[in-house]
Amino acid sequence: MYKRKKISIVFPAFNEEKNIGKAVSEFQVLGIFDEIIVVDNNSKDNTAKIASQKKAKVIFEKKQGYGFALQKGLREAKGDYIFLCEPDGTFIAKDALRLLKDIEKYDIVIGTRTNKKYIGKKANMKNLLLWGNKILAKYIQILYCSKCPLSDCGCTYRVMKREVARKMSPQLKVGGSYFLAEFLVVALFNNFSIKEIPVHYKERIGESKITGSLKHAIIVGMQMFKCATKRRFSTT
Repeated sequence: MYKRKKISIVFPAFNEEKNIGKAVSEFQVLGIFDEIIVVDNNSKDNTAKIASQKKAKVIFEKKQGYGFALQKGLREAKGDYIFLCEPDGTFIAKDALRLLKDIEKYDIVIGTRTNKKYIGKKANMKNLLLWGNKILAKYIQILYCSKCPLSDCGCTYRVMKREVARKMSPQLKVGGSYFLAEFLVVALFNNFSIKEIPVHYKERIGESKITGSLKHAIIVGMQMFKCATKRRFSTT
């Protein structure tokens, strides 16, 4: 509970047994979350078992894909404010309090991993990934909302009001890794107010399924670019 508002957080999880228990525990310690949802996306390890042992609410999404897992979590979450986050050790729980400070004034508050002060030495946010995220975010800003400063199009860590999630959910279609770009585009297309603040970004535990290789990172970036462009010019 936070200022008499119920708070939910959604963790998409695919084979995260090394990380999920620690992630759930760290967010539980804050004492603000009424609901911690782990969306098991066809894990072949003990992800679901460990999450259940930690008293998280485990739900399953059979459609394979990062976007499908997050969409399922958004539909199931019951909180007045709903967080999305990664359970892979890259984000820190305490930043949730910083995101919440602005949620009363805005519909959505999104983290950005592009402020060098907040980027860990071993974090996977250097050179191509850093500038790729910045450029794509600016491209989306130019297309949809020139007055809404954006610097990161792929940061999972974000919080939104429940009514925003309910309105956006039917419009979200991307099941793959570039879901976050679609989320941003749909939010701006619906004229939701967005605030972006820096969040800490650390080294991941294990290899990323999204940006673990340069080739995959480039492919995801191209998909994000195509998604943003298609939505903008197919509706004018």
